[in-house]
Amino acid sequence: MGKPHILVIPFPAQGHIMPLMELSHSLIDRGFPVTFVNTDFNHKRIAEAIPQNCSPKGRIRLVSIPDGLAPGDDRNDIGKLCDVMLSVMPGLLEELILNLNYESNDDDDKISFVIADQGIGWALEVAERTGIRRAAFWPAAGGLLALQFHIPKLIESEIINTNGIPTENKTIKLSPDMPAMNTAHFPWLHFGDLAAQLSIYNTILRNNKAVKHAEYLLCNSFYELEPSVFTLVPNLKPVGPLLASSRFAHLWPEDSTCLSWLDQQPPQSVIYIAFGSLTILDKNQFDELALGLQLSGQRFLWVIRPDLTNGLATGYPDGFEARVADRGRMICWAPQKEVLAHPSVACFLTHCGWNSTMEGLSMGVPFLCWPYFADQLLNKSYICDIWKVGLGFDPDENGIISKEEINKKVKQLVGDEGISARALKLKETAMNSVSEGGSSLKNFEDFVEAMKC
Repeated sequence: MGKPHILVIPFPAQGHIMPLMELSHSLIDRGFPVTFVNTDFNHKRIAEAIPQNCSPKGRIRLVSIPDGLAPGDDRNDIGKLCDVMLSVMPGLLEELILNLNYESNDDDDKISFVIADQGIGWALEVAERTGIRRAAFWPAAGGLLALQFHIPKLIESEIINTNGIPTENKTIKLSPDMPAMNTAHFPWLHFGDLAAQLSIYNTILRNNKAVKHAEYLLCNSFYELEPSVFTLVPNLKPVGPLLASSRFAHLWPEDSTCLSWLDQQPPQSVIYIAFGSLTILDKNQFDELALGLQLSGQRFLWVIRPDLTNGLATGYPDGFEARVADRGRMICWAPQKEVLAHPSVACFLTHCGWNSTMEGLSMGVPFLCWPYFADQLLNKSYICDIWKVGLGFDPDENGIISKEEINKKVKQLVGDEGISARALKLKETAMNSVSEGGSSLKNFEDFVEAMKC
């Protein structure tokens, strides 16, 4: 058959786009033609974020379809987004595939393989309906997918009811060497109101069913990182870490001038702070973080998205900018992999999104963990309790992480040689997995060969 033309489609969020874009570029490096499908909304943002001196032409074909939402709708309302996508996008995706294949004069250039985000199982259903071979890709921790596949047993054990609501607040473990999970932290319980949670829970059930029809199930992890997961889900094949290098997967323009600023800082002296693409801080918490960074006396590089404080003007505490001018830098978006690899970076204060977790691990950087929702709580448990390469924060009685707590944990982490040593060891393991003879590279090569059959 040769090398099929692959259509790749992510769930429309930054943390899903990046690893699938990186996987796409790895496939292009092996000679596969790839068409990458974003929503119109994200396609426009990515196009605007691409540096003017760069172009993806000749590397990857970027196309888009509507997500069904109006331009001003809140795309961070994941429950609504899932419902509207399901009602609109399957038909549009099928039409796109048929049109692309109709326009192709060469049978070898027709779409003949789909790699879809496991979070949009309907895309796998479209591929099945159109007779196209398919693979599912899971962009988060394998442990989270294992939990979602475990839902029938959770219901059978009366840990949750049929709507996904816990029957009591308790802690469970899927296996002895996986993190303990509090039932109140199940990821579908952390989005909006009860209706939104039910919508997301039902989406998970649908995705679990759809993925059974995929020929392959890949994920952005590696065997040594969470070994028991791959016993619980034996058909799950890790091909990670997949690290951002394509430069065409970001929804905000990167400020690469921060790398020159880092060049001027002493080795292992800078705290890097970034909360990903969705986290929102209220103004009180934002101020406490700013004052905690000031109190620590450490140099810092802080990524502050325009919407980090829920659309409110990001006003710093009085006099803050002047007081930290000689040791602090605030930017809108960073080239994160390059920042984490920089020798001046001492630690990573993170929301514990999986891409950030994988990048931090791959660069050997210790973590300060500040999770908010979804898989971030599980990832924090991996970092602090299983891998022991970071520390978490303890909120006060009002749920605020105080400036004193931030200062305390910064000093505790920066001086912990054991954490640093474990982080460097995990970096070595991560890099070995994608090097010649590594387990993730072998899984990727096996997948490449299987697609040719």
